[in-house]
Parts: sequence; C-alpha cells; structure tokens
Amino acid sequence: MTNNDYTQWSNEQLVERVTMLEQQLRQQTSSITAALPRHSSPIPQKKKKQQTERYFDPSRYHTRFIALKLAYLGQTYNGFEHHNNNTTPLPTIEEELWKALNKTKLIFPTNYKEGEIDWEGCDYSKCGRTDRGVSAFGQVIGIRVRSARPRKEKKMAVDNDAAAADDLEPAKEHLSKGEDSSWHHMTSELPYPRILNRVLPPTIRILAWCPSPPSSPSPNDPNSPFSARFSCRERRYRYFFTQPCYTPASNTTGLRRRRVDGKVVRDGWLDIEAMQEAATYYEGAHDFRNFCKLDPGKQIENFERVMFKSSIEEADTEGGLPSFLSQSEFGPHAGSDGGVEGGEMEKPKVYCFRLHGSAFLWHQVRHMVAILFLVGQGLEHPTIVRDMLDISKTPTKPMYEMADDAPLVLWDCIFPDLNRTDNETMKQGGHEDSLEWVYVDEPKQALEPLSGKAKFEGNGDGRFGPGGLQDVLWAEWRRNKINEVLAGSLLDVVARQTSGREPVGKQLNSNSHHGEAQDHECNGNENMDEVPPFETYSAKLFDGGNTARLKGEYVPVLDRPRQESIEVQNKKYAERKGLEVKSKRNVDIDVDD
Repeated sequence: MTNNDYTQWSNEQLVERVTMLEQQLRQQTSSITAALPRHSSPIPQKKKKQQTERYFDPSRYHTRFIALKLAYLGQTYNGFEHHNNNTTPLPTIEEELWKALNKTKLIFPTNYKEGEIDWEGCDYSKCGRTDRGVSAFGQVIGIRVRSARPRKEKKMAVDNDAAAADDLEPAKEHLSKGEDSSWHHMTSELPYPRILNRVLPPTIRILAWCPSPPSSPSPNDPNSPFSARFSCRERRYRYFFTQPCYTPASNTTGLRRRRVDGKVVRDGWLDIEAMQEAATYYEGAHDFRNFCKLDPGKQIENFERVMFKSSIEEADTEGGLPSFLSQSEFGPHAGSDGGVEGGEMEKPKVYCFRLHGSAFLWHQVRHMVAILFLVGQGLEHPTIVRDMLDISKTPTKPMYEMADDAPLVLWDCIFPDLNRTDNETMKQGGHEDSLEWVYVDEPKQALEPLSGKAKFEGNGDGRFGPGGLQDVLWAEWRRNKINEVLAGSLLDVVARQTSGREPVGKQLNSNSHHGEAQDHECNGNENMDEVPPFETYSAKLFDGGNTARLKGEYVPVLDRPRQESIEVQNKKYAERKGLEVKSKRNVDIDVDD
C-alpha cells in the first residue's frame, strides 16, 4: 500500500492501515519505557512554610492616652457606632477602626475575642455617633495606645511579685526619673496617623493626634479624665445642597406659584434669603423637641440645646454644576432674558447650612434642615421656625419627614479649655478649641523616633507620595469628580437637544433677582395669570436627596397630625417596661445625626 491517497482506499484497507499504525505506536512506547530507569523517583516539591503569627507581648511596651481626629465619607458605612450581635448591611466606622488598631498592635484590649468588639482596657471614648450615610471631617476619639517610649532596664528584683507588678504598670505620658532623656513625648513618638492610614480603607483617614488630652474637671470630680464625648462642649455641622436643588424645566410646566405669597417662580430654585431668615431663629437656647426624633426609651425630658451659629452660606467649591443651568430659560426668573432689566442672571451654586451647637438630639440637624427646605420652596413662611420653637404655641411635634442623610457632615468637634470661663473661650460663632493637634507631616513631629534624624517629607504614608493622606484623598475625589463631569456633560447634551420649542423666556418677563416674575403681560401672548394657582397641582418636595418627591396636596406643617407629647410617650414606655417614672430627668445625652 504505497498509495497514500486515502480517498481511493476501501474500508477494509483503511481499517488495516489504522490497525498497523496502532501496533507501531505500542511498540515505540514499549521501547521508550524500557529505556527509562525502573526506580526513578519524582522531583520533590518544596513545602511552603506555614506562617504563624508571632507572639506579641503587651507587657514589653509602654502605653499612653491620646486623642485622634479622623475623617470619613459615610455613604458606604452603616454609621459610626457598632453593636455586637447586630448584623448590618454595611460595615460601621468603629469596626474598621477596631480592625486597624488591632492589626497594627496599637491597642491591648482586656477581653479580646475574634469577631467581637470590646474596648475594655482601652479607655475608649467617641465624640459624635453619626448615623448611616452621614460623613465627618472632624470626628474625635480618645484611646490608650502603644507607645514607642523605651522601657528602662530593671535591676534583679528580690520580690518577684513586685517585679511583675512593675511590668504591668500603665505608662506615663512623660519621662520618669532614670529614663532616656533623649526621648521626646511628641517628636520621638510613633506616627499614629501614618501607621493607621496604611491599613484603613481610603474613605477613612486619621488627620491628627493629640499627645496629651487635658482632664475634664466637673463639679463632682475635678480630676475626671478626658472623654471625647463629655469633654466636648461644641459640635459643628454642615449640610450641603445645590441651587437649584433639582433640575428645572424650561417650559411653562416648570413655573409655579409659591404658597406663601402667590408669586410665580421656576420650580427647583430655592429662596436663599427666606432660608437665611428662618435659620437665624435657631440661634440661642431653645427647646428642640419639635426638631428631633423622640425616643421614649431614653426617658429624656430636657430638650433645651444652645445653638451658637446658624446660617446659610455659599460653599467654597469651584464649578461642578452643569453649564446649561446658566442659560436664561432654565434660570429662576421667568423673564425674556432670565433676569430683570439691568440685572444679572443668577448662576447655579452650592450652599451649606452651617450649625454650631452645644449638643444635639437624635436626628436634630436633619429635622432642622427639612423645615428650611420647606421655607426655601415657598411652602412655609420663615416664622414657622419661631412658632415650632415656641412650646406654648406648638407643644407637640407635627409629623413631617427629615432631610436626607448623605449631604450632612460632622465638620468639627470643639474642646475648649475647661479651666477658663465660657466668656474667655467663646469667639464669634462658638468656642475656641484648646487641644494641641499634631497633623500628618507637621514639624511638631518631624523627627524619626529615637534616631533624631529628620524625616524625608513625601516618602509615602505622610501627606504626599504613595499612600500619602493627600494622594489617597485626591484619588477618591478624582474618581467622584470624573463621574460628576460625565453626568453633567450628559445633562448638557440632553438640554441642548431641543425640538423646535419656543424658549420660555419669550413668554414671560421678570422683575426680581430672587426668582419672582412680573405680574403683568409679557412680550409674548402668555402672561402670568395663566400660571395655575398653587392648590391645583401636586406639591414637589425637596428633602436634600437627589430628586424631588411628589406629595400630592400640600398640608402646612402646623396643620398636620401631631405626635403625643413626650411626657405621655415616656410614661407609656415606662409602664410597659415596668420602669419607675422619674420626674424631670435633666439628661444631656448627645445622640447626633
């Protein structure tokens, strides 16, 4: 069979050919196998050594009590506070702090158990307990951590019990007699912010640490230790919102009459001046029971809080809003050029509600903002704030929804010098902070521990460089900024896709800088009399979220159903739980937003 053109072969020939090839293959395999050594062993594989965690002996280290200032973006967290045996859909800030502090061996909890958080033995305290979605740029915690201070060499002790007791003695913040005088309690210490920022998520950053938090003298105990919660005498919040608060329509459907005065405005634009007037009523000492979430479980009867500052201010941001909002047909006015004759077109901006107070009730800030938004939309008069603060006029809380959580920021926590009077520590808008903060890469901590050599700035994990505080935050900002630019550009593209409609500016004129339209005939055939009255359409409510909500017929806040008085709620709860009803508990509990 020399012909290899198998297409010409018969079936019998093909079968014979395949049989012959299989036989040749078996013979070749047998000859190769016979030539190999009979007792060859496989190449030994290197076994990977199992890494065992090295034992860490806490007794070899001094500890010291410090305060930490941290910031976090709260939208990906389930609030600050963690509760054991309470499963949450998102992690909490405390969980992340606990993991970072234990991973870096900076704390030595007394009862450490895997999967549980127990701060016993850490002298831990926190300033504000922000709710889910709320951010903080100046949160403060107090905690006892490991120190780099070298331990002095001990002489042979005759009394073993005395020697063991000396090993477990808590560290002092400053050098004791006989220790290395070259060690400095600040410049030679561990760079706590840099250590923790290496292991924390990028949305949680340690900004600074305070080497020696002062004690907190009180009438009952003048030597009481520092507490991040009770030593704080002022908390500052900011709530951000855009102007306009939601996208305005460019046709007549975007026009509406305000409830408070009947003037025609374009939907989505807020009356900032009215909001500012309403915000000023919050300042001073007031009973805020109508501006919080009532919790009978706390049995609180004292709702008086002091607000040092309350104002609406333009935020320090550059750009960011879609450019189409600067066009006259989308502006707050209903005139032919988007504004009054000789006036300027109001440009879109970002504002914030700034609030400085002594202490805050549960969800107090978000309730206060919700009422301000109703005022800004012309649904309520600014004096509603004054009426709701007057308990003789409004003894029980009306039912209304609080503002969204995402724009709220715990901006700062203030710890004044408690050895001075309030008049000495107060400045315009609040107290003056007395804690000595050491910020990342600040000259106060510019030396390497023990060596005394200058640190190389920008070497990473500091302010700049790979893993640096500013570089990590820049990456987070840029990611969100690109998303913002893309979404804004898409809005501009859609806004330019007109289908031959006539700009609303040719239909109506305006005569105000604040969204008010003229009450006379305009250049076109339309006039403002054709804008329907307020009662004829569904109310569109803005609560700080990304969109407005349709609520049907609007019911004024003071005409809505009321909750039971806090006294009745407390009594019912106490009876249900079998608690003794106490008279007038003056409990100043901070249950912040």
